[in-house]
Amino acid sequence: MTLEALKGVTTATLTTVLLKKGLRNVWVRGAKALQPGQPRIVGRAFTLRFVPAREDLATPASWSSPISTRAAIEAMPEGCITVVDAMGITDAGIFGDILCARMAKKGVAALVTDGVVRDLAGVLGTGLPVWCAGAAAPPSVAGLTFVAWQQPIGCGGVAIVPDDGIVVDQDGAVVIPQALVEAVTAESIEQERLEGWIMDRVNEGEALPGLYPANAENKARYEAWAADKR
Repeated sequence: MTLEALKGVTTATLTTVLLKKGLRNVWVRGAKALQPGQPRIVGRAFTLRFVPAREDLATPASWSSPISTRAAIEAMPEGCITVVDAMGITDAGIFGDILCARMAKKGVAALVTDGVVRDLAGVLGTGLPVWCAGAAAPPSVAGLTFVAWQQPIGCGGVAIVPDDGIVVDQDGAVVIPQALVEAVTAESIEQERLEGWIMDRVNEGEALPGLYPANAENKARYEAWAADKR
């Protein structure tokens, strides 16, 4: 079962399923949809990492370095979700409209960061879906030094490894460890189906105790219903 199947699963459900597997720290703090109404997007993480700005490294000249955000963007595969560790810095924009336009042209599915973007109107105009902490006018080198891509990072207090599963929706961004993607996907789809059945019962006027979470009697009712639907 692939990540694509998670397009029908909310990040809220994913956090619950991951919690049951012992993973509590999976929701990226500070990453909110830049534009309301973004559809749910799923993909594999392509990671970028910034460290604090250092005057001899964080300069406009660094933008032409072999180790630069420009070079990293050219390495991004189609369909990836770019996840950027900006250390929560919110007064220096990691990307502006031109870089986001290039990412959109390459088919990057979304950008997720605990930092901010700049050239807000232009970024929105590129059509690239962005989850971030807002916008700021100064360039990245005003507060950050870019150092690497496709390495393990921390973003919004969450550890993210290249090719981990990423799901973003209006509740934010959630990471699924690569080794757990198949199991989490299957369990999450089943959880969504169960909760849909519970919501129907609630809309019919049933009380919550024993229904949510479902006790043995209601699990049996659900399983009988699900068997009829298969």
